[in-house]
Amino acid sequence: MNILYLHGLKSKLKAEKRKVLEEYGKVYAPDIDYSIKHIQPELILESLKGTEINVVIGSSMGALNSYIISDSIGRPCLLFNPPLSKYVDDSQIRAHYLKGNSFKQIVLGGIDDVVDPKETLSFLANHIQKEEIDIHIDPKLGHRIPPELFETQTKLFFSKLCY
Repeated sequence: MNILYLHGLKSKLKAEKRKVLEEYGKVYAPDIDYSIKHIQPELILESLKGTEINVVIGSSMGALNSYIISDSIGRPCLLFNPPLSKYVDDSQIRAHYLKGNSFKQIVLGGIDDVVDPKETLSFLANHIQKEEIDIHIDPKLGHRIPPELFETQTKLFFSKLCY
């Protein structure tokens, strides 16, 4: 299984979280410079040309790009604190790929002071129609994802995909 992991703004995939992901498959974690452009799914996919991605996982800005990529290539995704309200639908990217299963598991921090969980929930209420979404809100969670929560949510995500 090929896992695409997209880090957040001014962040990288930590070794501890990479180890969790490697239990489920080969991890592709490109180093993305979001200062150039925040939303860049086409560049990310182009950098992985020829690689079949089975699931997409992302945190914060990486979760926003993961959401778009998941919709574009029809693969399930696990999103941690995605700033979805910043997303403007880009129908051009969808024209290049076939859609399939797009199950989404979303983890939101109830006290996130970077990405307002209410804005994310509002976006989901207004834009999601046919997809299966599993939303987890932790009332004591801020923006950073502790390794224990990352591991728990990752295990739950893969258990729902039968892996």
